[in-house]
Amino acid sequence: MEPAWIALSLSLKVALWATLLDVVFGVALGYLLARARFPGRDMLDAILTLPMVMPPTVLGYYLLVLIGRNGPIGHWLQDHFGINLIFTWQAAVIAAAVVAFPLVLKAARSAFETVDTQLEDAARVLGVSATGVFLRVTLPLAWRGVLAGTLLAFARSMGEFGATLMVAGSIPGKTQTLSIAVYEAVQAGQDDTANLLVVITSVTCVAVLVLANKLTPMRQP
Repeated sequence: MEPAWIALSLSLKVALWATLLDVVFGVALGYLLARARFPGRDMLDAILTLPMVMPPTVLGYYLLVLIGRNGPIGHWLQDHFGINLIFTWQAAVIAAAVVAFPLVLKAARSAFETVDTQLEDAARVLGVSATGVFLRVTLPLAWRGVLAGTLLAFARSMGEFGATLMVAGSIPGKTQTLSIAVYEAVQAGQDDTANLLVVITSVTCVAVLVLANKLTPMRQP
């Protein structure tokens, strides 16, 4: 049963790093889309939301094109730093982050849009800086929605399969996350291992979803 716990540990590490990336960029872009008005805003929103509707294997292919050894990003990293991302746990992080990103973005944007802008204006009148307004007014009022989206992104990262398999492969102890380990166990006829992995994944995801539902702001009737 040891491989199951190794896969769980790797999945948690990948999901945590992917979620951290999603929070940093998702909150920033969610705030931008909620507050700013500029040409192409709807197109940007559509592009950033694409991972939610696009097949994971297609996303994996795009990532291969970008971060593979012959891709623009992968080639640059290899030439300048000797870094090869393909078939590493870092590649699994990138794949999970891309797939789960829209969950943070949409939740953050919706949460920021519910914040009364008059409260932000009042803080500015009192001399609070733009950064201070965001940290002391906007974010505290929107934190429940942002956290709910963060938890959903974490759960999605835990279960990511298609894009991860494309860019990180299935290397036991290195890139084989829970979802990939389930697939490999089923293919190998290891039913006991597959059952354990499925139970671990299901319990983790259900717990996260229940917590996310409790944190989602309730609408007033």
